[in-house]
Amino acid sequence: MKAVVINEFGGTDVLKVEEVENPVPAADEILVKVYAGGINPVDRVVREGGNAVLRPYLKLPLILGWDASGIVEEIGSKVTNFKKGDEVYGVPNFPGNGSYAEYVAAKASQFALKPQSLSYNEAAAVPLTGLVAANSIFDLGKLKAGQRIFIQGASGSVGNFAVQFAKAKGAYVIGSASTNNLEFVKQLGADEVIDYKTQHFEQLLQDIDVVFEASSVRDNKERLKSIRVLKKGGIFISANVDFPFNNAVEKAMEEKHVQGEFLAAQTNHLAWLNQFTQWFNEGRAKVTLGNVYALEQVAEAHEESEKGHVRGKFIVEVRKQS
Repeated sequence: MKAVVINEFGGTDVLKVEEVENPVPAADEILVKVYAGGINPVDRVVREGGNAVLRPYLKLPLILGWDASGIVEEIGSKVTNFKKGDEVYGVPNFPGNGSYAEYVAAKASQFALKPQSLSYNEAAAVPLTGLVAANSIFDLGKLKAGQRIFIQGASGSVGNFAVQFAKAKGAYVIGSASTNNLEFVKQLGADEVIDYKTQHFEQLLQDIDVVFEASSVRDNKERLKSIRVLKKGGIFISANVDFPFNNAVEKAMEEKHVQGEFLAAQTNHLAWLNQFTQWFNEGRAKVTLGNVYALEQVAEAHEESEKGHVRGKFIVEVRKQS
């Protein structure tokens, strides 16, 4: 099969299209004929050699890509929830053989039936960022219907799903975004939108139940402002696991009895993917696609995504959908 393989860490020049052997699924795995894969910020981090959290798990050569959609080609001997020909989407084994490839073998528990309402390209935009959003706001943030959540970076790939999923659960959603993205976040369903370039959220908000730092901005001074707007006993969640709380943030959380959490890894894959499928099929969530690239264009895709302020998920289209 064709795959984009990295044999050394570095810039986009290390992304090479090679012929490699098809992966063989283990007993608890499925072999997926990949139609599309997603491009995520973590792909760049891994390509460059990882951060302190990821580095111990990385072993070359490896194939990037931690979103996949496609068709089940083969099932392991212990897999009972899929059959050959099922249309699926999910998260390949991390780190391991990723979705920048024509086939991927991954644990069946990390995949679900693809939403019928989504194309393969659209479905490939969902798994990793959707799981980060759901694990953060629901599993860590304990968000419930009627509660108020403030989502920082609401127009981003994680933030836009957090807005939609929080609304689907019945929460009151406030999102921050740049001036150019305010209307987009409103269309996602946010009840209020704050322009972080011209407005100071800490002067506008109070008694918030959950704050979710989905923004890529790593600034503990901003975190202090977030703690200020939380109610006593509120929860602050950050997706930036590589940027720890400093002493001032920890002290502020302790004084206000605020809980601070980092999302270290995605969990409950199957349950959440099944929930996403229901929401998409019911029209309660939608996918915003960015640029679509062929396998041979992955380096170009990385270069474009690294420019930042991208709206919509970049996709590697491995096969054309018929």
